[in-house]
Amino acid sequence: MKASRLAATGALAASAVVVLSSPAFAHVSVQPEGTAAKGGYAVVDFKVPNERDDASTTKLEVTFPTDHPLASAMPEPMDGWNIKVTKSKLAKPLEVHGEKISEAVSKITWTADGKGIEPGYFEKFPVSVGALPEDADALTFKALQTYSDKEVVRWIEVQKDGAEEPENPAPVLTLSAASADSHSHGSTAEDASDESKTTENTAADTSTASDSSDTTARVLGVVGIVVGALGVAYGVLAGRRRTDA
Repeated sequence: MKASRLAATGALAASAVVVLSSPAFAHVSVQPEGTAAKGGYAVVDFKVPNERDDASTTKLEVTFPTDHPLASAMPEPMDGWNIKVTKSKLAKPLEVHGEKISEAVSKITWTADGKGIEPGYFEKFPVSVGALPEDADALTFKALQTYSDKEVVRWIEVQKDGAEEPENPAPVLTLSAASADSHSHGSTAEDASDESKTTENTAADTSTASDSSDTTARVLGVVGIVVGALGVAYGVLAGRRRTDA
C-alpha cells in the first residue's frame, strides 16, 4: 500500500512538473511606452514571441485600424529587419492641426534579413503613432506572424464582450483619458521664451542673494575686528592695573 501510494504521488508530482515547466502560450500584443492618451501621440511596441521550437519568426505584418485611421505611423529602424510602410487613400479625409490628410498608414511589414526571432526569444517592434482618436477607448491591430517553415499564424480574432478569449486574439491598444499636454509635440517658442525669462529671473535673484550674503559677511567681519580690538585693549588695561597694584 505504501509503495503504491508513493508511486501515485510521484506520478502526480511528475505530471505537475511537466505542466509547470511547459512554456506559457503567448500572443502577439501591443503596449505603449508610457501612456497612449486620447488625442495625443505615443510610441507603441508590438511584442512578438517565438512559440515554435524548430522555426524562427521571419516576418510580421501589422494592419492598422480603418475605423480610426492614424495620420502618422513611423516605425523605428531595427537591425536585422527590412521595414515597409504601406499607405492607403482614406474614404473620408482627416483634419490634423488644421490640415487635411487624404491617406494614412494601413500596414507595416517587418521582414528579417537574418535569423529573425529564434526559438526561446521575443522581440519588440516600436512605432510612433498619432494622433490617437478622441472618440475611442481602444484600437485593434490585426497581425500575421510568419515562421521560417512558412507557417503563418493569424492574430486577427476580435475579442467579444462577455466571451472567452479567442485562440488567436488580435493585438489591442487601450487608450487612456486625454491629458492637458497630450496634444503637444514639444516645447513651443513661447515656452522657450518663458523658460528663458524664468532662468534670467532666477539668475538675478541668485545674484541679489549673493550680493546680500557678501555684504553680511563684510559687516560681520568688521564687527569681529572691532570686538577683537576691544578685547585686546581691555586685556592691556587689566594688566596695567595689576602691575600698579
